[in-house]
Amino acid sequence: MKEKTLHSKCVFKGSFLDVREDEVIFPSGSSITREWINHPGAVCCIPVLKNGDICLIKQYRYPIKKYVIELPAGKLEVGETPIDCAKRELEEEIGFEAKKIRFLTMFYPAVGFVNEEMHLFLAEDLKKADTNLDDHEFIELIPKTLGQAVEMIYSGEITDAKTIIGLVWAEKLLINSKL
Repeated sequence: MKEKTLHSKCVFKGSFLDVREDEVIFPSGSSITREWINHPGAVCCIPVLKNGDICLIKQYRYPIKKYVIELPAGKLEVGETPIDCAKRELEEEIGFEAKKIRFLTMFYPAVGFVNEEMHLFLAEDLKKADTNLDDHEFIELIPKTLGQAVEMIYSGEITDAKTIIGLVWAEKLLINSKL
């Protein structure tokens, strides 16, 4: 049941993403219009502090008009590799360099309307560096034990999909591997 694109047009071009409107045809011969967002991709990092805590952040997310507790993350810049983006975001958002950083997986956060690929990394052996937030970023660091962070998912305090996925991976790697 693969859909074939008949034509595609950009209906909005922003500073880092664009909105597309495609006419697609089904194998049956019927067609439909698909609206979707073309995204450059992003990374999400699970920073593990020396004491074993996970460094979560709290920041305001305009689209939902709420503060969100999440893992550090950010979009890929043009020509940037996911691992370089992960290193940059760790330094920019939480002020740490990772001496050990490991790729875990890639996932699609919202397959129904965006082609964004999210690359998940585990960052360990962190060394303090200067925070280098963008002018429009206001972030509060919230270190939590992994157990506390996972409990925040089940209590509804953490609702961000990339953070939930990252913490499930962290739980598997950091807790279950020690059993």
